[in-house]
Amino acid sequence: MKPLPAPSASGVRITGDHYQWLIAWAGCLILLRENTTRAANPVISVGVEADGAGKLDDVVLQRRTPPHTYTQVKYAVGSATPVNEEYLTNPSPAGGPSILEKIARAWRTLSADNIRVDLALVTNRAPDPGDPLIAGRDARTQLLLPKAADGGPRSQTGKARTRWAQNAGLNEEELHDLLSCLRFDLSRDLPHVQEQLQFLMAATGLRHDDQAINDGANWVAQQVRNGHRTITLDMVEAAVDTLKLKTGPARAVLSIATLKPDPVAGEADHTIDWVDRFETSSEFTKRRPLAPSTWTQLQEDIEAAPAHLPGGTAISVTGSIRLAPAFLTGTAFRMVTGADLAVLQRGQLWITHDRYDTDWHPTVAEHAVGQGEDLAVAVNMTVRADHLTQDVLDYLRDQHTPVSTLLVLTPPTGPKDGSIPDSRAANALAVGIRDTLRRATRITPRIHLFLACPMGLALLLGHRWNRLRPTVVYEDVRSAQGYEAAFTVEA
Repeated sequence: MKPLPAPSASGVRITGDHYQWLIAWAGCLILLRENTTRAANPVISVGVEADGAGKLDDVVLQRRTPPHTYTQVKYAVGSATPVNEEYLTNPSPAGGPSILEKIARAWRTLSADNIRVDLALVTNRAPDPGDPLIAGRDARTQLLLPKAADGGPRSQTGKARTRWAQNAGLNEEELHDLLSCLRFDLSRDLPHVQEQLQFLMAATGLRHDDQAINDGANWVAQQVRNGHRTITLDMVEAAVDTLKLKTGPARAVLSIATLKPDPVAGEADHTIDWVDRFETSSEFTKRRPLAPSTWTQLQEDIEAAPAHLPGGTAISVTGSIRLAPAFLTGTAFRMVTGADLAVLQRGQLWITHDRYDTDWHPTVAEHAVGQGEDLAVAVNMTVRADHLTQDVLDYLRDQHTPVSTLLVLTPPTGPKDGSIPDSRAANALAVGIRDTLRRATRITPRIHLFLACPMGLALLLGHRWNRLRPTVVYEDVRSAQGYEAAFTVEA
């Protein structure tokens, strides 16, 4: 691909405006979803370049009761200037107050009379890993605290706090109060914003393709051009009808993260954040809970999730989890409860209630083990068949697992990437797998389940896992033993 020419000044301005309209459209989606799902403290209006918000007026989410969210949106076409002390404390190009000073002034006004506020700086600029305060930013909360409060006045962090406080016109106690509610939502480049919007639109029951996202942002821009600085629920509902965006119900959002922080966790109705409770710092190598955390504790958290969600049965699952937790999440919201789950799978929305014409029965290969009365099952949609089969057989024999037989289930077209084309096929295959196992496990004491499939299929399969035997679900932990028993579920 040839590099693009440098953008013109007008091109930068247009892109920056579009970036702000996308952030504002996300606020409109939160407004619509929270009111539809009857959230406890929903957004009641979205302000765009709102009056009375100082320099935090780009996007304002007004809730029924505080804290309201005040957002400053900053877009940069390049990445030469990261977010650091210099960027935040330098005077404006015209010699005016710094970004930090403007934010501090707005905070003083908005938090008068001890009113709670939620402040955010949203930008596509990256954090500076060498900055004493920015480097301590918590990716889960987007706050600089608690690490920004570490160290005495002579430490690098303490000296930076003093400089920040002086620039902002605050004492250090006031700076601490400001940093306790100022989120640094950084590295939010356009693809990342569009990915978040795709999920929010899907969770709100709307079309979530690129055209739908742009239609929403362009609608916000038109409201601003028409002088509407406050966008209400009625306006958003009318826009959804006019733009023909509605496709299904708005959904409660459950965020479960074990591999990396979930970028939409802030919009979730319930969040399970286990990122720091799994081994290693890399999302690619996180496989098992880090002691003293256990699989049992994670199971308890996931199985308690239904009680934490608002009324209704339509639920969107987001976050980054491996296959055993995805399967368990499906069992926590089984079909017999009336729940309707949805998850984005490579840009497609896979929904448990999607209809299909005929069941899609898997191909079954049977392998004798002869170590007991239980049945082992490997659901293999993606891995070369002989490799997975041998790995599971080796594990069963090494661990002396009391199974008589291993059944390896594969799609009729064979295991490979893309073997399940869409949501309807995934549901048809989940039913085909379940029904195959119902017949095979009528006299089996227990099932030992191994998964190599898309995360969405693991969720859908768990959702339909009823009228089966008690099931031990294994996770591929890439250790010397290969697998580890993660969860035991009743079926």
